[in-house]
Amino acid sequence: MYKPLIEFKNVTKRFDGRTVLDRINLKIYEGHVTTIIGKSGVGKSVLLKHIIGLLTPEEGRILFRGKPIDELKKKEWDRYRSQISYMFQNNALFDSMTVFENIALPLRQTTNLRKKEIDTKVMARIEQTELSDVAQKYPSEISGGMQKRTALARALVTDPDIVLFDEPTTGQDPVRKYAILSMIAEYKRKFGFTAIIISHEIPDVLFISNRVLVLHEGQIIFQGSPEEMDSFEHPMVDEFIRSLEGLQDELTGLFSKQAFRARYNSGLNRKNKDEKITLILFTLEMDRLNENFGPTNALEIFKSLGALIKKGLSPMGFSTRLNKDQMLTVLPYVKPKEAEKMLEGFAKQLQKEKIHEIQTENRSKECFEFSVFAGLAEGKSNEEINQIIQKAQSQQKPIARFLCSKVEVPQE
Repeated sequence: MYKPLIEFKNVTKRFDGRTVLDRINLKIYEGHVTTIIGKSGVGKSVLLKHIIGLLTPEEGRILFRGKPIDELKKKEWDRYRSQISYMFQNNALFDSMTVFENIALPLRQTTNLRKKEIDTKVMARIEQTELSDVAQKYPSEISGGMQKRTALARALVTDPDIVLFDEPTTGQDPVRKYAILSMIAEYKRKFGFTAIIISHEIPDVLFISNRVLVLHEGQIIFQGSPEEMDSFEHPMVDEFIRSLEGLQDELTGLFSKQAFRARYNSGLNRKNKDEKITLILFTLEMDRLNENFGPTNALEIFKSLGALIKKGLSPMGFSTRLNKDQMLTVLPYVKPKEAEKMLEGFAKQLQKEKIHEIQTENRSKECFEFSVFAGLAEGKSNEEINQIIQKAQSQQKPIARFLCSKVEVPQE
């Protein structure tokens, strides 16, 4: 078992006699995206501030690589603190500084880089967060969404080893919200930092998380993977997820994962072992799209694909966004040959709807190709759905290929 990077041992924090954190025990692993979820006011931000040293516990200890942080010598503490960047929930931007100056501030305060080097790093983050048009404006002159992205760019500009994100997507529209999460996932993959996210955006943030912690009434009641959380039974978790997730996935308009599971479990004749169902698994290479067109444009393409799936296939079945790259359609009473014909018609519809226009309008200078993949599999209605999904995954092939200004439907 890997040793935790950061560990809380029986950490307790009180304010005016009220216990906010009650003997908290948790582990955060290096290189992971760890998400801490819970209702408003349960102490998520308080927990985060203990990691960075803005708060200290009344009881218990916080360990970094096995060593209590309250025992670190000044040089050790400074080294620990320099590895961590924090994106505040309220952004904490300086009104007297431009967007550019706000993002540059950590580099100017904590490094010995020359002005030209600082300017280059800052402009790179500004372009990645789509803030080029407002770089010389002040926070009061830009929207709340742009202020949030400014705070994100500032948190990442120092290339930190550990980044703490306090509600990074609050106040964003669906596309921007998913773009920010995609950006976090992309940067984590590219630079290898450890991300700790405070969020209530379920299920969106879970798509990029390796590990989930649930904070309830001052205690951690669950630690594990998003998949393990699906089978974790607790009234608070059920109520919390149900209240936030709703019936539809906010980005694609397809069923939420919770609604999809309910439909799958109740809408099929699970007792009839001979009853067959067909699944179609769709995949977009989101990491490649993010890299070539930026998170916002990549999400627009993904959103358009979801809308086409809902329009073309949902009348015969039901669909959900499975993860950040994939969508899944269940066709309960459709045989594989019939499903293949439906998929052929869907591929043609992709061409007719001109999903590639999103790409050609926003493409990079160099011509870039991407494909929509689909895999079809048949299973029994009482079979574990993940087993059928694996079959569909193994059968995936491109059903439409987009290359600059034209779209191709691959020939058999």
